[in-house]
Amino acid sequence: MTDHRTTAAGRTAVGPAWRRGAVVAALMLAAFTFNTTENLPVGLLPLMADDLGVSLPAAGILVTGYALTVVVVSLPLVHATRAIPRRHLLTVLLGLLAAASWVSALDAVSYGPLLAARATTALAQALYWSVMGPVAVGLYPPERRGRIIGLLSVGGSMATVLGVPAGTWLGGHAGWRTPFAVLGALALVSLVAVALLLPTSRPQESHSAYGVAPDRRRFLAVVTVTALSVTGVFTAFTYVAVFLDEVGGFDEAAVGAVLLAFGAAGLAGVTVTGMLLDRFPRATLAVPVTTQTLALLGLYAAGHSQVAAVALLMLLGASVGPAFMASQSQVLQVAPGRTESALAANSVAFNAGVAVGALFGGGLFTAVGVCGTFLAGGLLTAGALAVLARERGAR
Repeated sequence: MTDHRTTAAGRTAVGPAWRRGAVVAALMLAAFTFNTTENLPVGLLPLMADDLGVSLPAAGILVTGYALTVVVVSLPLVHATRAIPRRHLLTVLLGLLAAASWVSALDAVSYGPLLAARATTALAQALYWSVMGPVAVGLYPPERRGRIIGLLSVGGSMATVLGVPAGTWLGGHAGWRTPFAVLGALALVSLVAVALLLPTSRPQESHSAYGVAPDRRRFLAVVTVTALSVTGVFTAFTYVAVFLDEVGGFDEAAVGAVLLAFGAAGLAGVTVTGMLLDRFPRATLAVPVTTQTLALLGLYAAGHSQVAAVALLMLLGASVGPAFMASQSQVLQVAPGRTESALAANSVAFNAGVAVGALFGGGLFTAVGVCGTFLAGGLLTAGALAVLARERGAR
């Protein structure tokens, strides 16, 4: 039975503070685990290809196929599961994550079963990212939606700074299957916490099931901004290692350090921005999209300077995570229907941007060189800024 407490603000919160905090922590851990699982093969691709006896492009499908699966299934899965109590649904999703991770860790697994395990994880992640936010913010008063989304984003961002580097190191020393076994154990921890602590209720009973101020025009603008800004950054960032080598003149060891600085700046960005989402909802989206534009165009113009390249890449890192986090928070505010469907649409825009950006950048890289990818990425992000300006001017 759902336990309701009334806060000083006169709003309804669900359960005692320790219980709500533990559930949010479990959801943060699951976000970290999903994001690490999604991106871990990037660092282990040569090891995986060699062990599985497949080419690097075939191994790369383990990454690109994952993102495309999320794009295709997000909205249908959200619609099909919209009436299922979230405790039951999240328990199943985390169970799938744990099981698929352990299948990936089996010594006997070959390329086909591994691809199936990755597809299973992508199915679970597609739905998880759509329901995680409404579940977490539904435990707290509506005026704290932005802060809770910020915490969840910190969990996801830790995958870039800690999860993937640590998993890559562990895979290099103990075999590429070992980090997947660890990720399965982390998923089990989240599963147990959610199964024991999250109250059982129908999704539509929570205030988080619907937007605070439904606005279809604003919602479409935010999703468009997500698509353009993510396409812009991945048009360029997919080839950042080549850019740092050919344009910046960094050696291989320095490239790794620069990318670590990029991830650390991203974590700092989402941490700071998360505290401001509720107070400045529009600015927390407009500012990182603006700084992303400046960073990409700045890298195109001044990336030959190593000092400028490091500074601008850190600015880019501090922009990308906060921009998507702010768009998620805005979607929760202005969703014209159920919030999980709106979040699924924003997730589709994000993952489509990743895939389209990588493909577009590849074509540009071949045609005009790596600098052209950063110019194009900056122009696409400037287009996202134009959408925000037009939407604001129409009000």
